[in-house]
Amino acid sequence: MRRAVLASIALAASTAAASAQDVAAGEQSFKKCLPCHSVGEGAKNKVGPELNGLDGRKAGATDGFNYTEGNKNSGITWNESVFKEYIKDPRAKIPGTKMVFAGIKNEKEASDLWAFLAQYDKDGKTK
Repeated sequence: MRRAVLASIALAASTAAASAQDVAAGEQSFKKCLPCHSVGEGAKNKVGPELNGLDGRKAGATDGFNYTEGNKNSGITWNESVFKEYIKDPRAKIPGTKMVFAGIKNEKEASDLWAFLAQYDKDGKTK
């Protein structure tokens, strides 16, 4: 009986670990974003805005970046669920956005990417 309980606990733990967000995998995924975005200490706006402090930030609110009206008027406040919906198809979520990106359809990859981005505060330091 004890072995069955331990086996069940081990299986549950491995399943949770497999579905947990992976910051390192998110960092690899972010390489798709690097041509247009930066994050971390010293991040600057590029073709797209820098992404420090994304969690809880209002869309269209990064200082010094020229957003479209669609972004500024979207009413979006970034969090994990909004980001994951957006990153699947940015132009469907915010019509008129300048962001030209095919999207990330894979749920695990989108979760990992969010974990990577969400670790940075507004100053680019990891939380």
